[in-house]
Amino acid sequence: MSDFDHRPHPLAAGLVRITAANPGIMTGPGTNSYLVGTEELAVIDPGPDQPDHLDRIAEAGGGRIRWILVTHTHPDHAPGAAGLAQRTGASRLGFASRDGFEADRTVGDGFQLQAPGLSLRAVHTPGHASNHLCYLLDRQDPAAGLAVDAGPRRVLFSGDHVMEGSTVVISPPDGDMSQYLASLHRVRDLDPAVDAIAPGHGALIDDPVAAIDNYIEHRLRREEKVAGALRARGAGTVDDLLPDVYDDVDDERLPIARRSLWAHLRKLVADQRAESDDVDDVDSVWRGGGPA
Repeated sequence: MSDFDHRPHPLAAGLVRITAANPGIMTGPGTNSYLVGTEELAVIDPGPDQPDHLDRIAEAGGGRIRWILVTHTHPDHAPGAAGLAQRTGASRLGFASRDGFEADRTVGDGFQLQAPGLSLRAVHTPGHASNHLCYLLDRQDPAAGLAVDAGPRRVLFSGDHVMEGSTVVISPPDGDMSQYLASLHRVRDLDPAVDAIAPGHGALIDDPVAAIDNYIEHRLRREEKVAGALRARGAGTVDDLLPDVYDDVDDERLPIARRSLWAHLRKLVADQRAESDDVDDVDSVWRGGGPA
């Protein structure tokens, strides 16, 4: 039986994953929804508005789901919130009401949700989306009244901030590469450290620091490749630079890579390493500038 066969899969005490039936190039095996807690439950990322998926979440909750938290309002993470709220009566929480998601309560960085057997804290992590929140679970927080010896203590529900098996698309103007890298550093350096990452797509990540360091290294390598390609050409559009910078990506993924290339170019301008007449225009001409 696959861990991503859309059935509930317990990962640790008070932590269950259910994967939606929306696999694809952007979602991997599908969007992960998590049920968190031992008495009253929170759902993190209800996923797409798929009746079967929402039915499975509600059934697994056994009448105990009280909160629905979204990491961000992209269409594979948040649309199921309304249907799950109808099924459970739970409150919908998120950074903002937008993109069709209606929050019963807006929450931001540092928000805490505590109940018997449950302790969650929101960490604002803009970059992939300006309204992106990660949620940090402390499975041994005395305030939650839950002592768990087995499994990871501190689990970060990362949405699309960090994924297992693939990198994250940064799509301007809402996506921002500088903010994304700063957010990666922030979650890597959380104190106490995170023991595991529960991503929005893919399997549990049990070496968070190594995974995040790989993400940062990958982004910085790609940034230097963008800067080098721009220096070599002198000037060019995103479409001019795309085959130079993403020659290691198959054709199917190039439209996705095009968005991240734009984000890298915007960061180079912000760092005074490139110039553009209009950083908000993906079709603008970009010119090399600043220190090599």
